[in-house]
Amino acid sequence: MAFELDNIRKNVISCTRCELSKTRTNAVPGVGSVETGIVFIGEAPGRNEDIQGAPFVGTAGKILSEALEYAGFVREDVYITNVVKCRPPNNRRPNKQELESCAIYLQKELENIQPKIICVLGNTAFGSLLGGNEITKNRGKIIRRNAQLYFVTLHPAAIIYNPDLRQILKEDLKTLHGILDKIKKGMEIEINE
Repeated sequence: MAFELDNIRKNVISCTRCELSKTRTNAVPGVGSVETGIVFIGEAPGRNEDIQGAPFVGTAGKILSEALEYAGFVREDVYITNVVKCRPPNNRRPNKQELESCAIYLQKELENIQPKIICVLGNTAFGSLLGGNEITKNRGKIIRRNAQLYFVTLHPAAIIYNPDLRQILKEDLKTLHGILDKIKKGMEIEINE
């Protein structure tokens, strides 16, 4: 599995499938451990991620790390990636063509990791992965699609613009930690189909 993820990483770094490859500094493949059975998926790299070539290393990354720690996760023990692997100019939302171009990489990451649950961070990831568009109505819920479980929550960047959401994200991730624990123990969980 590590070999496959390394190949995916190399392919992401050298990718020229869309126009973002012409404006990026670095492509940003997923990072982290595959052992815990959980993958966090955000929208796209921002400025700091583009510079460092790693996901969630800017302000939103600090917020995510804080929420993970609060919830009982160790950041290094989870896998973190984005639906789009290169920074869109001016941090705009990725367009349909960019999302489609990157979908193969995310699909391969998930095929190799086979997570017990995927944490969907924000509207863009929610729309891309599950066809959803109202994160506030769906956050904190577990959704099953094609035998895969998803947990929907806010994107950490939302807290930058609305600090009141910080505790909501923390509590959502704490709920997610409990859900993952139940899944690992074979216990029943409430699922929204």
